[in-house]
Amino acid sequence: MSESSPTAGQGFSLRRGIEKVIDFTEPAVVGLIHLCGWSAIIFVMAIFFFVFKESLPAITGLEEGAIQGEVEQLDLVEFTTSPKWIPESAKKPTFGILALMVGTLSVTILSMVIAVPLGLGAAVYVSEFARGKPREILKILIELLAAIPSVVWGFIGLVVLNPMLVDMTGEPVGLNILNAGIVLALMSVPIIVSVSEDALRAVPDSFREAGIALGANRWEMVYKVLFPAAKNGLLAAVLLGIGRGIGETMAVLMCTGHSVMMPTSIFDPVRTLTATIAAELGEAVRGDMHYHTLFLIGVVLFVFAFIINLTADLIVKGIKVQGNE
Repeated sequence: MSESSPTAGQGFSLRRGIEKVIDFTEPAVVGLIHLCGWSAIIFVMAIFFFVFKESLPAITGLEEGAIQGEVEQLDLVEFTTSPKWIPESAKKPTFGILALMVGTLSVTILSMVIAVPLGLGAAVYVSEFARGKPREILKILIELLAAIPSVVWGFIGLVVLNPMLVDMTGEPVGLNILNAGIVLALMSVPIIVSVSEDALRAVPDSFREAGIALGANRWEMVYKVLFPAAKNGLLAAVLLGIGRGIGETMAVLMCTGHSVMMPTSIFDPVRTLTATIAAELGEAVRGDMHYHTLFLIGVVLFVFAFIINLTADLIVKGIKVQGNE
C-alpha cells in the first residue's frame, strides 16, 4: 500500500490539473462561441451603418467640396415616386427609383412564380420518390447548378435565351423581364430544392406511416401530411429564393435590357436596383449627389430585406399559434 501511495497522489494531482485547465478553458470557449454568434449581428450592423453613413449626405445635403452645379439636397418625394432616373443630366439631374423598384419586383415575382413550383416539386421527388443512385445523381446536379457563377447565367440569358425569345415572341430584343425571370428562377431553384428537401426529410417517419395507415396515397401523404409538417422549412426555402432574386446583380444586369422604364408586360426591358448600383457606382464621382444616392438605393435594398424577413417571421409565428390552438 505504501508503494502505491505516490502513484495515487500523482493521479490525483494530474486530475486536479486537468480540472483546472478545464475550468480555465471552458469560459474562454463559451466566450468565443458567444463572440462568433454576436459577430454576425455586428457585421450586419456595421455594413448597414457604412451604407447609411454614405447615403446620409443625399438626404441632409452634400458634404463640403461637392461639385458645383449639382443639386444640393435630394427630393425624397421625387426619389420614391418618380420613374425618371437621369443622374448625369447637365440641366437638372433626376433621381427617381420608382421604375427601378418596379423592375426589381417584377423580375423577382416572375422568377418565384417559375422557381417555387419547380423547386418544391424537385424537392418532393428527391426526398420521397427518388432512391439509390438516381437520388445521389440528382443531388449532385442540383449542387452543381448552385455552383454556377451568376455571370455564366447572365451569358446563358444573353446568348441562348435572348435569340430564343426573339424567335418565339417576335419582339425585337429578348432582353426583358421574361429573360431575367427565367434565369433568376434557374438560379433560385437549387436553393429552394436543398432547403425544402432538408425540411421534408426532417419530418419524422411516423407522420408518413400514419398517413399511409389512414389510406392516403403517396401524393396525398405529401400535400396533406408532409407539407403542413414542414411548412416552416418550406417557407424559409421560398424566402431564400426571394432574397436571391432581389439581391442578384450580374445576371439581371445582362438579361433585363438595362432600360429605365415602367414595364407594361413581361416582354419589356427593365433595370433593377442592384444593377443600377453595379453599373454606375464605378463612374460616380465620390462626394456628389449621384454617388450618395446610389448608397441610398443600397439602404432601400436593406429595407426590402428587412420587410421580407419580418413578414416571414410573423407568418411563422402565426402558423405556430394556430398549431397550438
